Amino acid sequence: MSAVHEETFTALRSQLQEAAAAFADGPDALEGILLGLVDDVDRAVREPLEIFPVCHHSPASATAMARRLREKQPKTVYLELCEDMAPLLSELRNCRLPVAVQAFATEVEGFPADWSPLSVVAPITEASAEYQAIAYALDTPGVELVLVDRSSDHVFQWDTCAEETAEPADPDAPPAEEEVALHGDAVGVEIGDLRPRFAELEEHLLRHGRVRHWSEWWHQYVELPLGDSGHDSYRQVMFLIGSLFRRLAPGDARRLRIDEDRERHMWTRIREHLTATGTDPEDCLYVCGAFHAVSHVAEFGVHGADAFEIGPRTGTVWQHGLIPSSHAAIEAQFGLAAGSVSIAATVWAKNLRRTGVRPYRLAGQAGAKKPPRTPRAQKPPVPAVPEPDVPPSDKLSGFLQRPPVLDRLDEEELLGWSVEIVRAARRNGYLASTADAIAVFETSILLAGMRDRARPTPYDFQDAAVTCIEKDTVPGRRDVRRLVEIMMGGDRIGQVGYDALPPLARDVHDRLAPLGLKLQQRGVQRALLDMSGRPELERCSDVLWMLRRLMPQGAARPIMGERRLGERPIQESWDLALGTHQRALIELGYEGVSIEQVLEQRLRRTAYGPRATTADVLEAVEDATLYLRSRRLADELGNRALEVLGGERSVDGAPEVLRRVRRLLTYYRTSEPVLPQWIESFTKTGYAHYCTLLPTAFADDDATVRQVAATLGFLFGMESLALSLGCDRTQLELAVAQSHPEEPSKTALLWAAQAHLGLLSRAELRARCDALLDSPLVLPAYPRYLSGFVHALEPVPSLTDFVVEAVSHAFGRLPDPVLLPWLPTLIGTLRAGGADLAPLLIREAGRIFPGRLAALDAWVPPWRARPVPEAGRPVRRGGGPRGLALLHAHPDTCDAVAGLLGCDGTWEPADPGPGGAALLGRHPDTAVALERLLAAS
Repeated sequence: MSAVHEETFTALRSQLQEAAAAFADGPDALEGILLGLVDDVDRAVREPLEIFPVCHHSPASATAMARRLREKQPKTVYLELCEDMAPLLSELRNCRLPVAVQAFATEVEGFPADWSPLSVVAPITEASAEYQAIAYALDTPGVELVLVDRSSDHVFQWDTCAEETAEPADPDAPPAEEEVALHGDAVGVEIGDLRPRFAELEEHLLRHGRVRHWSEWWHQYVELPLGDSGHDSYRQVMFLIGSLFRRLAPGDARRLRIDEDRERHMWTRIREHLTATGTDPEDCLYVCGAFHAVSHVAEFGVHGADAFEIGPRTGTVWQHGLIPSSHAAIEAQFGLAAGSVSIAATVWAKNLRRTGVRPYRLAGQAGAKKPPRTPRAQKPPVPAVPEPDVPPSDKLSGFLQRPPVLDRLDEEELLGWSVEIVRAARRNGYLASTADAIAVFETSILLAGMRDRARPTPYDFQDAAVTCIEKDTVPGRRDVRRLVEIMMGGDRIGQVGYDALPPLARDVHDRLAPLGLKLQQRGVQRALLDMSGRPELERCSDVLWMLRRLMPQGAARPIMGERRLGERPIQESWDLALGTHQRALIELGYEGVSIEQVLEQRLRRTAYGPRATTADVLEAVEDATLYLRSRRLADELGNRALEVLGGERSVDGAPEVLRRVRRLLTYYRTSEPVLPQWIESFTKTGYAHYCTLLPTAFADDDATVRQVAATLGFLFGMESLALSLGCDRTQLELAVAQSHPEEPSKTALLWAAQAHLGLLSRAELRARCDALLDSPLVLPAYPRYLSGFVHALEPVPSLTDFVVEAVSHAFGRLPDPVLLPWLPTLIGTLRAGGADLAPLLIREAGRIFPGRLAALDAWVPPWRARPVPEAGRPVRRGGGPRGLALLHAHPDTCDAVAGLLGCDGTWEPADPGPGGAALLGRHPDTAVALERLLAAS
């Protein structure tokens, strides 16, 4: 039998020997490469289990697969796809292709933690051989589909790093944003990886083929010739190409090891299934990539060795589902040229018309065209060119010698393209006419002839359209190259049907049903929620806010309305694009069965993360209260914030901590009868913690003045609550006394703190500032002191009038070389803290400065006004001590407070004279005018 097969390829061997004698370096290269190609083809053809080699998303492979399945009708189909993805394939009928089968894991075990999340995708299009095999096996009774490739877990076990498995980026590939939008950073599982791994070989093929990229070479020299070839010719050509690329692959030991392990795994699974079921190999079909079809491993074939042991999986729990895919995402992930998958879809439709092959489609497939009610007469298939008189088993020699033929259908198609591109160009602002259509048609043929092609390809047509229509500028948003891609089919985007969605995604769609929107439709849709008229929409609002928190930006974007602690929504307006971000919604379903569960898990993951800060945990507490309204979770995370605060050794997060604690404290004081236990403990611990860190923060050069000001803001703002909970104010006074800053802004901040504690009077503070202005050595640094006073408005807002006074002095006395460079710093300070600091200064300045220009000449600043002489002051009415009447009438309350504070004292006799406010005695005109007004009314 081997002698017969040796004679089968005798003619081909002779031709290869003659070519090798002219180009090979020696007999070793001849024996190892060229003659080895024929040996590989011979070995694959003689295998009892029929091997069907394919190329990824190849319309020629899909056409040959559909034809062979109808001829052979195999009982078992072995498919090169991750074996753990089998349960998801039946859900393809509920989707509109292209989609991708995905395996996803968020919590990893047995892999490095920084790899999380793990994701493996296998995109499927209608113009692919794998879909034809899947559709045939699932819809044909008695046919079994067996996935034999490594599991998703083994994909990461065998790859040393997920980043190393990615192919280098193709310069003609689509932008990275498209890949992130659909496939993300998932590892792609490719059926039929056919691309030269020898860079010099690929460069040689592209140069001599006169093409720009690999996709164009494959389309011209493989896809078109194999589109209407016979089964034996197709198999032998694909075996030959796979063998060529395999034997000329560079010596990458890691990648070669992975490839061989995959081949051992697949043949081991096939033999296990054959042994377990007793199936005859003649009734089976093995679909794999042409690169793996000519494997050299010892386990190759149904009679191969059984030495390979498949290792166990790790403890990682994998979730499986379907996510939407697109032509652009497939091209970006697998390094194909832009538009190549769309062109492949066009060639697939063309092959079906030319050959008359009926493809397989899953029953109920979404997006598939419905069959006509009355069968139409199909055009007879184009007869294949007769092959030379060679032995029946040798199809390579005749196929390689057959010249390409330009038939009438291609010319009609090219003419239709030329007319359509002119029409599309006119719609997009180009001044195109019928003459341009003729020019595009003729130029396409001319370019094809210059590139030694028998007929123009879509790539030739694209270049011709750019040359003839796009002159020097692009009048609209799309250039001619993009218009050609759209005309060829564009970036077709798949969709996962409702029934194939995970429970979480279906729950989201059900809960948002009252909005009356088509949520699976791509694009942006506007949702208007009037909770005052339709209270049931408030639940939709809760879902939308959680989706905004969990999903990427743009999936759910509020136009009107906001969510704050303690407030209830009345009306909201949203822009929703859940159909566009369907992948992100599906991946949420891998983390839980409801969005509330997913949000709770993420909040816990954030709070208990190794790099979590106090501000991060407080943000999680706020989100738990704001979105989930869960007091239990908020208390748990609040206790976690207390633990994290005790472990911090700097005041880096003090501004964010202060902002969030103030907001939470305000919410609990207005909505709860008593404060939660955790926030009381947080206030006590934070007061002692920041008192301890305050002297170090003042002296630390790395601590900014804003961080120190926020630390003082926490101490002064929480002082009353902390003292009521048992803290000692002496600790704060000692911390301020031990602080000795050297930086001018921090020094001014310390003076403000001393003024707040009563350790420094307002007159002494004003005197220190005047001394700084009087010193020529300190004058250049005076703006830095003012910056410190501006930041001091955060912890000591009562100094606002003094800060206005100090800034006014600076504008009046500082020289221009010092004042002008400082103004950007002042503006930057107010912008950084503008939400709190700028309104205080503006309000105080508006109160002090005159409101009209005419009053400015006679205006005297309050700090320059002379004090009122003693003779001009009003005389006190009556004698004796002054006081409030209620205190003397009801002294028990005051005595109880004094006893609680440990104060001893005696009551003075009440003032027998008439009481009243001092201002009424000094300015009686207002009271007299009010009396007249009341009397007149």
